[in-house]
Amino acid sequence: MAHTDHRTMRRVLHREIAGTIGLLTDEHDFRAMRRYRSFTFDDHLTYLRQVEALLKTRASQGSHTTVALFDPEEYASYCADTGLDPDTPTTRTRYTAEIATTGPSVPYDGRPLAALLPDLIDEAVRQATWEYATTLLARLGPCATCGEDIGRAAFTRAADLLARILDTARTGHRHLVCSVTGAPETLVAVLQSDGRDDGTHELDDTEALELTTVLALGLATHSPGGLVMRTTTPGTTDLVYGWRLRTGGLAPLTAGEVFDAYCTDIESGDLIAPESGVDYCVPPDLGRPDPAPGHRH
Repeated sequence: MAHTDHRTMRRVLHREIAGTIGLLTDEHDFRAMRRYRSFTFDDHLTYLRQVEALLKTRASQGSHTTVALFDPEEYASYCADTGLDPDTPTTRTRYTAEIATTGPSVPYDGRPLAALLPDLIDEAVRQATWEYATTLLARLGPCATCGEDIGRAAFTRAADLLARILDTARTGHRHLVCSVTGAPETLVAVLQSDGRDDGTHELDDTEALELTTVLALGLATHSPGGLVMRTTTPGTTDLVYGWRLRTGGLAPLTAGEVFDAYCTDIESGDLIAPESGVDYCVPPDLGRPDPAPGHRH
């Protein structure tokens, strides 16, 4: 009886242990790991099938698993910095445990791995975008005229603009997309927000931070860009409107400009058929903009 109770308790404890799997999402990364003799897989598709089988088994046992993006180059740097042997499962396990808290990851929710991979890759792109934008803001330094930190001032300005955009939007679900054109590529951040009747907003703090940072970078560097928002309220027509980045703030787009921005494929430039039940309109007035960061005097 006591032996049975001990096994039962171990099963309960097993379900309470969270695990992390470091996933090699593409063939290129998989080939990079094959240089290590202790990495025994020789086929990426077979590897993915085995990972998925393990995820399903853990889920059936009531265990929670996080899937983290395993980057071979960053792994090699980690081993060089720590002095650990990269060709051992133990080192890979230590690295995976670390990236679970600092790197891109998503919880396994029972979906097929093929459906989970795009979310993991999107998370990696989001994190890389935020880190890149944050680094560029930090490098701007102080204003030559007034000594104010340009990046910090731009972030404060962007946060104020975002707050006013959400405050002036009608209640319901809001989908915001901010894009800033620059070298070597365009940075894009997305924010989902739900506005309640009492004027409060429900949103993801990480998404809000990312969008604010990208917007701040556009303001601080005077880069071309814009912000488009779609609001959805049950029983009414969806509204789409937006702004272009202008020195010190955001300038409203006309209804025609919003239509062109929303109905054009970003990658190909081809027109996309407009949706029915959607109004493309001029945004609410955000008020008089403050002076541009770094240009207050």
